[in-house]
Amino acid sequence: MPSLDAALDILKRTFGYDGFRPGQAEIVGALMNGENVLAVMPTGSGKSLCYQLPALAGESLTVVVSPLIALMRDQVAALRLNGVAAGALNSATPRAEAAETHRQLREGRLRLLYISPERLMREDVLDGLARCAPARFAIDEAHCISQWGHDFRPDYRRLAELPDRFPQARFSAFTATADAITRQDIVERLFAGAAKVFVAGFDRPNLRIGIAPRTSAGRQIDSLLDRHDGASGIVYTLSRKAAEQTAARLSAAGRTALPYHAGMEQADRDRHQDRFLTEDGVVMVATIAFGMGIDKPDVRFVAHANIPSTVEAYYQEIGRAGRDGLPAETLMLYGMDDIRLRRLMIDDSDRPEEAKRVEHQRLNALLTLCETAGCRRQALLGYFGEPCDPCGNCDRCLNPVETVDGTVIAQKALSAALRTGQRFGAEHLVAVLRGEETEKVRQHRHDELPTFGVGVDIGKPLWRSYLRQLVAADVLKIDIGGYGGLQLGGKGRSVLKGAESVALHGEAAREPQSRKRAAAPLPENVDEQLFARLKELRLEIAGEQGVPAYVVFHDRSLQDMAARKPQSLHALAACHGVGAAKLERYGERFLAEIVAAGDG
Repeated sequence: MPSLDAALDILKRTFGYDGFRPGQAEIVGALMNGENVLAVMPTGSGKSLCYQLPALAGESLTVVVSPLIALMRDQVAALRLNGVAAGALNSATPRAEAAETHRQLREGRLRLLYISPERLMREDVLDGLARCAPARFAIDEAHCISQWGHDFRPDYRRLAELPDRFPQARFSAFTATADAITRQDIVERLFAGAAKVFVAGFDRPNLRIGIAPRTSAGRQIDSLLDRHDGASGIVYTLSRKAAEQTAARLSAAGRTALPYHAGMEQADRDRHQDRFLTEDGVVMVATIAFGMGIDKPDVRFVAHANIPSTVEAYYQEIGRAGRDGLPAETLMLYGMDDIRLRRLMIDDSDRPEEAKRVEHQRLNALLTLCETAGCRRQALLGYFGEPCDPCGNCDRCLNPVETVDGTVIAQKALSAALRTGQRFGAEHLVAVLRGEETEKVRQHRHDELPTFGVGVDIGKPLWRSYLRQLVAADVLKIDIGGYGGLQLGGKGRSVLKGAESVALHGEAAREPQSRKRAAAPLPENVDEQLFARLKELRLEIAGEQGVPAYVVFHDRSLQDMAARKPQSLHALAACHGVGAAKLERYGERFLAEIVAAGDG
């Protein structure tokens, strides 16, 4: 059985990396020792190498189950550029390429086969693979197996049949987002309860986390994009229509913005995705149909125009930013209408009642994250059971808010909800509390209530924030079955009677002071002009070979070159991410550019 040292040698010789990232060595070691493994690793932590290295060290076949054709294509392209025998079988694989992949399979030369769960579970494919005797199966995006996962897919459920079909093979499953209940479900279904579980930590310290009430989504998103002018990013919207409209608005303002949603023709989706992956400075405006498996390392921002479905979904979606480890920024906007719509979507689904109950709890956890007065990262990682100190890189740490005893404020809001019949939404209650004689207030004679005007000293935006906080704290709740009226929540009676207190904060919701571009700063020793020239060369080569630029070299590799300025191929080989195959394939061209820059 190959040793961990053999894997480390391959890591340097083939991929050009000097050492393992945190968590990788333990997972690779367990897989090479023949153990079944579930690994939960943060996005961008190098989970792909965890199953690629054992396949190469053991000179054996690993079947990688992946949900997206684009991901398979890019991973196979990157592996081949590193000199690895890899192939993919999916509906988009050209006939000649598929024939070559089958030939390498028969001859036992293929080390990594990427395949979708739908294709894999076809009887003819299973029979063909049985003759190849794969040593391992690696299942990516494994949360899709579980009914508790935020992106459950029925096709993934059938993967539980694989251990019986391939009793000699070892199995591994990888995901960036799985809470305790999801992890347990994956282990039971895929491993019959017997697997080594690694949770490598969830922190992505390079991500700046921002969450704000939605006041003017267009202006708030524009401000984020201004800070990252010319950078690649993703804006998530709740509806297809909103994706189309937002992309059109951004395009009209001179940005390169493309829509992406499930209602588009497949060819249009593929074309937009390819542009996002291969070009710099593209903003993808998308529903959640976009993103899984996207491995573009230089995404500098992710914005949510609406509240996501769960903390897990939010974590996975913001995780698409900053995969290169360089600074990136996230922004989530939310409002009361989002909360009502999310609850309605849960209740209208055909899932079992227990699953609906869990989904409501998960939404509550997300609302708590939105309304927390403390460090966002502490709240986010705490959800996954990981403690941390205040991060200094979220909006709450950078713009702290103070909490006050809001019990009396809460009692006023509760009284207004009760006296108006618990059937009116936030805007009407704010009008009542502030003593505003709107047409609806007069129509229902709510200007005659004792509660009318008791909150006149508090402005509208702050009252809206207080009501959201009370919903998040289960003091108030939204009537999902009706028209979104605010009702007494689980703690409502107790707070109204004074038996329980409530802490509230005055939402800062301040825009960052600087509207200047906040692109990832280059390290001090990097020659900025040389780095730009190397990026141009990389783009030229990527165009020649029809692959995304980052498949040739990541930005970090180019930065290392622009800092070290190697003058020989031997010196170039010492740069980050320059393996033997890429050195042979691209070394002369990059070295010539570096030498020419020095001569200039």
